[in-house]
Amino acid sequence: MLVFFTDLDGTLLDHDTYDWQPARHAIRRIQTGGHALILCTSKSLAEVAALWRAMGLADPVIVENGGAICLPPRYFGETLPAAVVRGGWEVLELGAPYPELVRALGEAAGVSGVAVRGFSQMDTAEVALRTGLPLETARLAHQREFDEPFVVEEGDPALLCAAIEHLGYSWTRGGRFFHILRGCDKAKAVRRLAALFRDHRSVARTVGLGDGLNDAGFLRETGSAWLLPSRQTEELARLTPGARVAPAKGPAGWAQAVERELA
Repeated sequence: MLVFFTDLDGTLLDHDTYDWQPARHAIRRIQTGGHALILCTSKSLAEVAALWRAMGLADPVIVENGGAICLPPRYFGETLPAAVVRGGWEVLELGAPYPELVRALGEAAGVSGVAVRGFSQMDTAEVALRTGLPLETARLAHQREFDEPFVVEEGDPALLCAAIEHLGYSWTRGGRFFHILRGCDKAKAVRRLAALFRDHRSVARTVGLGDGLNDAGFLRETGSAWLLPSRQTEELARLTPGARVAPAKGPAGWAQAVERELA
């Protein structure tokens, strides 16, 4: 089997409209071929679960920049010993708790003198405005557990990021937001989940698809990597030697890359 690990925004989802329909046929080919499709994203579990159901998926997901690996019940047989069972998922928690991250971001902002605004300070309407999501989807995106997205309102982001690191936390930057986290990243989560697949299934190859610099780490963990065209493609290509560039942006290019892997 092949195991596909994919970013969402700008990759499987159109960056502006969040549409994934151009990839529908390729998704079905993954499923009917007995392969696995793993959504690997900065989105919350609540938001990803809604997409997961809409796409008709049945495989694990990686949420909040590697903050947790969430598996359908008994996906690998018995419930994994390290998993917390809740909300219909077996959750492997890798990241620090959300309240801790909110406090750390506030401390880093104070030390660096940089003004920030995190999701914890935004209501659902503001999240919808900043993301372009419908209100109901923004409400799901607001349900954070392991990752605090934020914007820099005033000051030098480099000073803030240095303060975050000094406090023992890490940060990443996606298409719209910075993120503060601790103890996790997409690469760590992909590495752990890929190992579980190899322990329980016959895996021929892992495939990674992403479009942003924050995807570089997890793409390097896969046997075959694809870059979806974006403003960051040139720099991302330098960070992911051997990766191929998909022939088009977003879900249309994603589908073409998947079809080439399946061929």
